Amino acid sequence: MTDQSFQPARGIFWMIVTGLCFVGVTALVKLLAGRVPAAESAFLRYLLGLVFLVPMWRSIRGMRLTPRQWRLSALRGITHTIGVICWFFAMSRIPMAEVTAMNYLTPVYVTILAVFVLQERLAIRRILAIVAALGGALLILRPGFRELDPGHFAMLATALLFSVSYLIAKIITDELSPVAVVALLSVSVTIGLAPFAAAVWVTPTWSDLAVLFGVACFATGGHYAMTLAFAAAPVTVTQPVTFLQLVWSVLVGAIFFAEPADPFVVAGGLVIIGSVLFITWREAVLKRRVTPSGPETKL
Repeated sequence: MTDQSFQPARGIFWMIVTGLCFVGVTALVKLLAGRVPAAESAFLRYLLGLVFLVPMWRSIRGMRLTPRQWRLSALRGITHTIGVICWFFAMSRIPMAEVTAMNYLTPVYVTILAVFVLQERLAIRRILAIVAALGGALLILRPGFRELDPGHFAMLATALLFSVSYLIAKIITDELSPVAVVALLSVSVTIGLAPFAAAVWVTPTWSDLAVLFGVACFATGGHYAMTLAFAAAPVTVTQPVTFLQLVWSVLVGAIFFAEPADPFVVAGGLVIIGSVLFITWREAVLKRRVTPSGPETKL
C-alpha cells in the first residue's frame, strides 16, 4: 500500500485537529465571560498573535504592493475588523453551539456573493441548497418563537463580513503569496481594532492576557492544521469533518459552561452543513473552488 493511499485519512485527521483548535478558540473566549470588552479582546488577540509573524519577517519586508492591492487589502482589513468585533461580541452573549452553527452560514454567503463579485452562475440545485441553509438559520433563530439576543444579529453580521473578507482574499491570493496575505490581514486588523479597543479599554489581568494568547495559539494552530488537511486530501473529503465542530461546541458548552443542548440549534446547524456539503460537492464536480469550509474564514 502506497503512502498516497493514506492521504485521505491524513486529511481527515488534520481537519479534526482543525475543528478542535477552533472550538478551543471559542471556549477560551467564552472563559473571559465578558470581563474584557469585545473590541479589546479582539485587539489583544491579534496583537499577541503578531508574534507568529516574526519567522515571516524577511518575506514580509520584501513585499511590493500595487495601489490596487493596497486598496483591496485595506478593504479586507476593515471588513474583517468589524467581523471580528461582532464575533467576540456574539461569544459573550449567546451559547457556543449557536455561534458555531451560525458561522456555517459564511460559505453560503460566499456562494451568493460570488455571483456578483466573481460572476459565478447559480444552478437551480445550488439555489435550493442556499434556500435550505437559510431555512436552517431560521430554525436556529426561531424568530417569533423566542426572544432574539443582539448576539444573534452580531453572528449574522459576522458571517456576512467574513464572507466578504474571504472573497477579497481569494482575489489577491492569485497575485500575492500566502505569507503576504496572512501578514497583511494580521497587521491591518490589529491596527483597525486599536481605536475600538481604546474607546472601551479595561486593564486586563495577567490571566486574561494568558487566555487571549491561548486564543491566538489555537487560532494559528487551527489554520495551520487546516492547511495540512487541504494539502493531504480534496476539500470534498475534509469538508464533511467540519460538522464535528458543532458536536464539540455542544459538548464543551454543556460540560464547562452549563449551556443546555438545544435540539433546534443542532438541527438547524446540520441543515446548513448539509447545504454547504452539497455546494462544495457541486463545485468539485464543476472543478472550481469558491466555497470555503467553515473554519477558513474564522479568527
